[in-house]
Amino acid sequence: MAYAAGFAASALSTLAFSSVAVAQAEAPPSRQANAGAKDVSSTGEASPIAESYPNAAIGDGTTSGGYNQSRWAEDWSKLRDPKKRKDIVDQLKFISIAGDGDVYLTLSGEARLRVNQTTNPNLRDAEAQRQDILRLFGGADLHVGEHLRFYGELAHGTLEGQNLGTALPNLRNKLAVQQAFVDLTGTVADVDVGVRYGRQTFADGPNLLVVPRDNNTLFFGFNGFRAWARTAGVRADVFDFKPTAYGNGGTQDDNAESARRFSGISTGIVVPETLFGGSKLYVDPFLWRLRNRGAVWGTDNAREARNFYGLHVWGDAGPVNLDWTINYQGGSYDNRSIKAWLILLAQTYKLGEGKSAPRVGFHADYASGGGAYGNGTLRNSLAPFGNNVYYSYQLFATPTNLVALAPNVTFSVFDKLRLTAEYQRSWRDTTSDAVYRANGSAFAGTQNFGGKKIADTLRFQAVYPFTSRLSFTGRYEHLIAGPALTNAGYKNSDFLAGWISYRF
Repeated sequence: MAYAAGFAASALSTLAFSSVAVAQAEAPPSRQANAGAKDVSSTGEASPIAESYPNAAIGDGTTSGGYNQSRWAEDWSKLRDPKKRKDIVDQLKFISIAGDGDVYLTLSGEARLRVNQTTNPNLRDAEAQRQDILRLFGGADLHVGEHLRFYGELAHGTLEGQNLGTALPNLRNKLAVQQAFVDLTGTVADVDVGVRYGRQTFADGPNLLVVPRDNNTLFFGFNGFRAWARTAGVRADVFDFKPTAYGNGGTQDDNAESARRFSGISTGIVVPETLFGGSKLYVDPFLWRLRNRGAVWGTDNAREARNFYGLHVWGDAGPVNLDWTINYQGGSYDNRSIKAWLILLAQTYKLGEGKSAPRVGFHADYASGGGAYGNGTLRNSLAPFGNNVYYSYQLFATPTNLVALAPNVTFSVFDKLRLTAEYQRSWRDTTSDAVYRANGSAFAGTQNFGGKKIADTLRFQAVYPFTSRLSFTGRYEHLIAGPALTNAGYKNSDFLAGWISYRF
């Protein structure tokens, strides 16, 4: 722990120029730009923390109504007082074991029933696919005093339906250890430090580059260590991970991948609130490395070492919500150099006051492409572990060889029903390279045909929270294939999904 915490603390010194930012930082806004496509369970704001880095900006995802996609990021210590527990579920959130509550257990769980219907699956003229999906999660969070904590989470996934094809283990799984880790935390020279080791979710970066992927039945997770150091105005987070490779049987066939290793440092700076007249903005530089012994580009399968040099700027400036990322990618693939860019710009404007006020906005994105089917420099960008439904609910697009422009609007009706509509136009950056799916694989043959336009995509989402624990989400997408796809024999497609989720 000392080495990891020291490494993170030393990284803070490189950001020290911004320590004048905030002595008493407020919580950041939720990342609402293009809200209908964000890979979060819900949106909201966390309470401010007086002398620590803002809790909602430390890279643990979004917490709303006490709940987070990563359940270990929730804090139910307020229920230490029995008078604040309103029902039997509240009793499960703080189970005192010893020391007048110094040792306590928090139980959590989720049941989600979902149905997906897709016409022309894989954009081929074929029978429609229906997926009937059940997700069951159960978690236990044991706090032993102020500095030690253990977390474990089991997951089950059921998949039935029609025309399913091969069932991936993140959709159908008898039982998996989704997370299991230990935390050790403390304070060194007025700096909050900590280290975590084990299997865990990770979201300390732009939404399009690294998230647990709530669209999947089982979360995308990692195995390894994460260490952090945080002050009121700056923070640093170092990590070294291998992704989890799920089997589809019991808990004995889930292992850490041997082919991929993901490591790096994510940092954060609180922008002074007075800089833009009352803003809540955050600047998060990051430096990552992804090594993959079996990366596939074109017809080749070879070793790739890819470095990510990036800057993520996000938050609120008055009525404007921003989520901007610029990322240069270098390295090598099969003794070929990598030179790629990602520029991801999402923004919305709030029309009125209050959390339910309408928002209008757009996202404009550039993901470089080229070189997968040649011998020179590889210019295809990569979003390794990001939100896989941002560009297509059907998983038919990803930020590789992609240019996209999408206006959107979000508004509320009937008090709690939140609606989002988006119209996206997308093109290839390079017509000599392929069109790519969300899993990174190419639409076969698209590299052999001309055509810049990939698709026009119309998308709608409706979210209705019956209570803070029970909610319904519905999604519809109509994809109109452009010449980049139709010239290679691909078709239009419609996608309809709905699910009801209960969390405690």
